[in-house]
Amino acid sequence: MGHRGAKKRHRAIKIYGVWSLLVVLVNLAAGVIPGLGDWYIRRVFPVWVNTYGRLMDLFPFSVGEWMLAVGVGLVCAALGLGLFSLVWGLRSPAGFPRWIRRFYVFFAWTLLAVCTVMTLNCSLLYRASTFSEQYFPEARKTHTLEELIELRNLVVEQCNTLAREMERDGEGAVVYHGDAREMQEAAIRAMRRLGQSYAQLDGYYPHPKPFFASDFFSQQYMQGYYFPFSMEANYNDVMYIMNKPDTFCHELAHLRGYIYEDEANFISFLACVQSGDPLFVYSGYLAVLNYLDNDFYRAVGEDREAYLAQPQISPLVRKDNIFLTDQEWERINGRALLDTETVDQVSDVLRDTSLKAFGVSDGVLSYNRVVQLLLEWYYG
Repeated sequence: MGHRGAKKRHRAIKIYGVWSLLVVLVNLAAGVIPGLGDWYIRRVFPVWVNTYGRLMDLFPFSVGEWMLAVGVGLVCAALGLGLFSLVWGLRSPAGFPRWIRRFYVFFAWTLLAVCTVMTLNCSLLYRASTFSEQYFPEARKTHTLEELIELRNLVVEQCNTLAREMERDGEGAVVYHGDAREMQEAAIRAMRRLGQSYAQLDGYYPHPKPFFASDFFSQQYMQGYYFPFSMEANYNDVMYIMNKPDTFCHELAHLRGYIYEDEANFISFLACVQSGDPLFVYSGYLAVLNYLDNDFYRAVGEDREAYLAQPQISPLVRKDNIFLTDQEWERINGRALLDTETVDQVSDVLRDTSLKAFGVSDGVLSYNRVVQLLLEWYYG
């Protein structure tokens, strides 16, 4: 029995080693073989979306969010048992209990499965051609200050006009008469419509799902998240309504292989403004307003007079250009177990680190590159 057990362990170690090596080799190959990432997104990645993604769409809740919670629990258990095992080993020469060894075997296989899924549903996507390379190959990469001002002013004027057209409640908040499912369906229609112009965006989309822990994600200033482990587009359900259409489309863009945040920002902008739905159109323009306005302000050297010489953002737009309402912030901070500022700082570090680990050198600042894409599109 002991001999057979040793053979099984040896075979499992060999399988683990080969599997781990394959994961490493696939990541390396995607970085050095031209076109491999593009081929993968065209031929293989849609298979996961159309099968596993469809399966996860059957669940009315975010499966990925609970996977994340379980993962955090496993890591905490591994650290706790590691400390326990260290103390046990110092006190007992008999070795660790069998159940602890079995837990770490399970943990090791789980970790390898996570690395595999991250490779297939995330890291390989970073090795593909960008949206600009695919669809704007001839576009100019440099633009003048005048062009930036023109585009910024266009977006400001669109926001000012659309803000006046929105139906509002007694407190001035934008009103949407549909339910969450109707808005999710509208986002899917907007993305499919965009897929008629950009082939990679054509195909199946699962429904965006709300976070169960939206309050905690609000403390991280997180509007949405693409879960590679469950092929789901998730969103913050307590953020102000004008953030939702854009966030839905942004996270759905990741499910078509566009993993860079600036590209997802740009794609969601296009999907919203071409949707034909006034709420979505306004959300699309509002989502890029700060990027353009901030770039313009920096471009004129933070010259207040030069800034004020251009069309100004209306008070109504500024009222809509928020993450959460004051009432939601008060409710969340009143019930939070951890300080929001601390949670936000830790979240920023983790997001910045994870983006840089995937080769995004400017980390969270990469979101700002949407301005370049907007200029290429507008003047292309």
